[in-house]
Amino acid sequence: MAFKLKAGRDRLDLGETLFDSQRCGGHTREIKQEGKRGYSLQCKLTRSCAITWTQAQPASVCSDASAGAGAQNLTVLQTQGPLKLTAGDTLDLNCTLTGSGPPGGIRWFKGSDRSQPPVYSDKAGVQPRMTRVAPGSRVDYSIRISNIQPEDAGTYYCVKYKAGIQETEYKSGEGTEVSVIAIPSQPSITGPPSRVDSGGSVTFTCSSDGFFPRDITVTWLKDGRSLPPFRTVTLPLTESTSYRVMSSVEVTLTEKDVKSEIICQIQHSTLTGPLRQSFKLGDALQVAPKMSMEPSHLVDATVNQLVMITCTAKGFYPNDTSLMWRENGSETDLGTSGPITQESDGTFSVKSFLEANATEPRNHSVFTCYAVRNSQTLDHVNVTLKIHREKGHGYSANTDFFTTHAPLSYILVLICVIIILLVAAILYFVWAKQRKGKGSTSVRLNESEKISGGTNQEPDPNNVTYADLNFDKPPKKSPRQAVEVSQKSEYASIQTAPLATSEENVTYADLDMVHLSKAPKRPAPQPEEASSEYASVQVQNK
Repeated sequence: MAFKLKAGRDRLDLGETLFDSQRCGGHTREIKQEGKRGYSLQCKLTRSCAITWTQAQPASVCSDASAGAGAQNLTVLQTQGPLKLTAGDTLDLNCTLTGSGPPGGIRWFKGSDRSQPPVYSDKAGVQPRMTRVAPGSRVDYSIRISNIQPEDAGTYYCVKYKAGIQETEYKSGEGTEVSVIAIPSQPSITGPPSRVDSGGSVTFTCSSDGFFPRDITVTWLKDGRSLPPFRTVTLPLTESTSYRVMSSVEVTLTEKDVKSEIICQIQHSTLTGPLRQSFKLGDALQVAPKMSMEPSHLVDATVNQLVMITCTAKGFYPNDTSLMWRENGSETDLGTSGPITQESDGTFSVKSFLEANATEPRNHSVFTCYAVRNSQTLDHVNVTLKIHREKGHGYSANTDFFTTHAPLSYILVLICVIIILLVAAILYFVWAKQRKGKGSTSVRLNESEKISGGTNQEPDPNNVTYADLNFDKPPKKSPRQAVEVSQKSEYASIQTAPLATSEENVTYADLDMVHLSKAPKRPAPQPEEASSEYASVQVQNK
């Protein structure tokens, strides 16, 4: 009766006997019934060599038909490689001695350098992660390494040493190559050391390590959309049993990124699906508030009226902004803040209310609302309180042109003043000109001479009729002055009330009128004195 075992770590329990297929080191294995002795596991190394384990002590039965009885040689047999394992698995390295040899111990080395410490020695006692598969066996020196890691990859040699004052290497196996397929670690993302204002650029780095083989793929996503990586590097650049990857991406943050996230995605041959790690952009973003005041700019109030001012800060992120009030630059506790509320886009808003009594000393007071984050002022808005004695005597907050446009109002007033001064100067100049003309005026009035029959004649300049116009003078002067005219001249003497003008003022009027007399022409009379007023009247001949 024979039982074939499959390669690997198959185990078969037959009664009280436990057979482990790994003991054969990959060679042909058979389980045979040995009569009353129970069952035995036989490993056929060659055609003429086999190792049999029985329920009692395992023994080596090996013979070579072509050699004599004294020609036995020691052989160190190891499992043929390469062996591929996944990190975390348990590795069994098989080593079986056949034939006879000198006394001495067995050591396991990683690599061909015998100067380095062995990974296992049968004389070193208990070692971490290392155990013998068949403790006490004189032919089976297989070892088991638990929790295999990428750094455990390499070629392992089972070496027989010869005892002596100093042990020397006697025989070595051909070696077993071991490769460890390592799964990448869960990726991690690092962002900026502190929050960045909206509009700033931020670099994020994704890293994963401990994987083998080297080839790996890293992709970035933002809200499901692919982002081009800024840089991706796999270290070390030389051959290794374990690698580390680092990938960076640059993102410009906006106010709309409060609820956005980026994802680092890693794909590797050891994975059945990609590894993913996310980062919320809101954890790296800060948004300053947008501030407003109601009423804005100017508060119009009457004396002792209770004034309510509302300050609003909205659209800020994160939830770490508060509002403070100042009156004319000094902090005041008149304001009361409401609860902070979150908007649909993830940002926050808050309102603060200030009540103040509009007393006369507060006229033109300036109230300022500040948005503060971590003791730093982010923004502020102002409002001015304007107080009137009666309602309706001032401008409203939206129509007070001279308050909100002071520089322009000053220019308009200045222009108006200049125009008024120019007009006044022109009027004064005209008035002065007219007054000067009235001080000494000579008027000549011409009238066409009427000729009988309706015909016109040219006036004769020598045919002149004079009229003296005498005006009464102040009492200190002579009461009446006249000009004597010959009997052939016609003249009229006209008296008027005293004039308010100066005594030296003289008025002359030359009147070309119809000839009053046909008397011979005579020279015009001379005025009596410098202070008299007279009019010479020139009358044309009819």
